[in-house]
Amino acid sequence: MKKLILIALLAILSSCKTLTKPKQSFNWDGANLYFLMTDRFKNGDKSNDVNFNRTEKAAVLRGFEGGDLRGIIQKIDENYFSDLGINAIWMTPIVEQIHGYTDEGTGRTFAFHGYWAKDWSALDPNFGTKKELKELVEKAHKKGIRIVLDAVINHTGPVTNEDAVYSNDWVRTSPKCTYDSYLMTTACTLVDNLPDIKTEDNSPVELPKMLTDKWKKEGRYDSEMKSLDAFFAKTGYPRAPKYYIMKWLSDYVREDGIDGYRIDTAKHTNTDVWKDFQKVCQDALDEFRKNNPSKVLDNSTFYTVGEVYGYGISQKQLYDYGDKKVNFFDNGFHSLINFDFKGDANRPYEEIFSNYDRLLHSDLKGKSVLNYLTSHDDGSPFDKNRTRTYESATKLLLSPGVSQIYYGDESARPLEIKGAEGDANLRSNMNWDDEKNNLETQKLLKYYQILGKFRATHPAIGAGFHKMISNSPYYFSRILKDDKVVIGLELKSGDKIIDVSSVFSNGTELRDFYSKKTMVVIDGKVDLDTEFSVVLLEKI
Repeated sequence: MKKLILIALLAILSSCKTLTKPKQSFNWDGANLYFLMTDRFKNGDKSNDVNFNRTEKAAVLRGFEGGDLRGIIQKIDENYFSDLGINAIWMTPIVEQIHGYTDEGTGRTFAFHGYWAKDWSALDPNFGTKKELKELVEKAHKKGIRIVLDAVINHTGPVTNEDAVYSNDWVRTSPKCTYDSYLMTTACTLVDNLPDIKTEDNSPVELPKMLTDKWKKEGRYDSEMKSLDAFFAKTGYPRAPKYYIMKWLSDYVREDGIDGYRIDTAKHTNTDVWKDFQKVCQDALDEFRKNNPSKVLDNSTFYTVGEVYGYGISQKQLYDYGDKKVNFFDNGFHSLINFDFKGDANRPYEEIFSNYDRLLHSDLKGKSVLNYLTSHDDGSPFDKNRTRTYESATKLLLSPGVSQIYYGDESARPLEIKGAEGDANLRSNMNWDDEKNNLETQKLLKYYQILGKFRATHPAIGAGFHKMISNSPYYFSRILKDDKVVIGLELKSGDKIIDVSSVFSNGTELRDFYSKKTMVVIDGKVDLDTEFSVVLLEKI
């Protein structure tokens, strides 16, 4: 009798207006991050497509294609990222690039990718203006989306007919790295004609004449010098190359409120560079927050994620150079890109989830990894032919750690392009037409949107504790303080009796985020009838 009364009362409760679910606080350890190549995402302003006489014909997908900050702003305005559950966007570098091109191996190549800096203190006009960057950050922040820029301190751009080399007290042009020791990984050039910044040197140096002449021509020499004087007076750092670059990159934090940096080629500099860089950026973010209290999202620490090529979560906190082991987490990094994940994604769900949960809450406690399946320079992605797209989405978005969607993962953008060579295949233009006209693409996009929004709503998915509830059918929970979810995968269509007693108490009203159906916990279980193979249970 008591049970019948309880059921009746709960039925009445279910018919009442649903209470607004409390918004969970943002957590970098469970972020849903979208990585895009600025030049290839969306062309929002065709008037900036050609600058610095970059008119020579490039090899396939090795020239500027027109993508820019205005295009990203347009997609923020259209809620494209919000609909995907994205709460952080990482863009390839947007500072001014070399004006010329290289013509080695893969054909004529311009600096469309952003990793060939010429002047860190300016934005490349092909990407947009500082005014547009400020607009982009403000609009993203209003939608709860953090902005992560890409920092390159390891090297300048190549020398070309249009671009001189930085002076010898700034860079080295030999030897070429052999990668068999710490020294021959950090004090060397990655490839020919990619001048390496002397990041191990603290000796004060003058600014290169090519840079000061450029500033004078642009009418900003005095303001740039005044700003540099103030930075070095405040920090007490020597005027060494790495500190000049740190100053220029931190200006985007100080002026616009950038939330984080992804660090390029992190293992190829002296390790202490990144501890100093994180401090400089944190000070800049604190200054921005002080000067712009109405624009403060939260008090999160400035986020840094490092590309330590070859690092994987299985290595825990140490990276081995061969003759020296380094803890990058102790040198300024909160997170490292996890090169293990694309291989681990071939394992069963529970094996991935439980292993990552164990490592993140023991050896990596207080730190995180960024998981990815495709990227701009990994020629061996998990699903190169895009035949396992739903599996990719499920494993990426439901795994412990930070998830990194690479632009076009959600729309199965092709990763092999006719006529393209090498990494150009990975860097094609975003396939917007497929999202408009292809039914299969639309279905995949919808799947990414559902999982992405669920992940963004529940930091527990990436940052919480994982526990398997049952193996067959497969259900598990993720819990982070008061944020609790139960997830089921590879389920049969039809009625599902789910044991949630280890997570939710009797009488709790739940919703399946996937089907939008609601139910009540009775005797530690819920009864859900859906046609879907996925269940995403949350408390209403």
